[in-house]
Amino acid sequence: MGAGRDDRSLGDLFAELAQETSTLVRQEVELARTELSEKATRAGKDIASLVVGGAVAYAGFLALLAALILGLDRVGVAGWLAALLVGLVVVGLGLFLVDRARRDLKGGNLAPRRTVETLKEDREWAKEQIG
Repeated sequence: MGAGRDDRSLGDLFAELAQETSTLVRQEVELARTELSEKATRAGKDIASLVVGGAVAYAGFLALLAALILGLDRVGVAGWLAALLVGLVVVGLGLFLVDRARRDLKGGNLAPRRTVETLKEDREWAKEQIG
């Protein structure tokens, strides 16, 4: 701390504090915007996986219906059994994808944690500057 810093008036010090606080607030807003954007992108990908998983499960359901129809039409014919097995595999895959996407969405926290932490740090810094 040099002597030039001690010679500043109270008005200069408050002006500097106001400028630094303004800069800090702008940086915090930008950090929050960036963090929320990242989390929204991740949630969008998880939702897309959920939709794809649902579509695959639906395709499996349709295959199961086809197997049931063929099974009723041709009892004892291997064709319906093949359709049934394929349908079960597709449903299993779809359920796996839906469950994974659901878990990923549950595990994600959309709150801007880094921003909250830096705001706490900024509050402490401001207290030190004033006190």
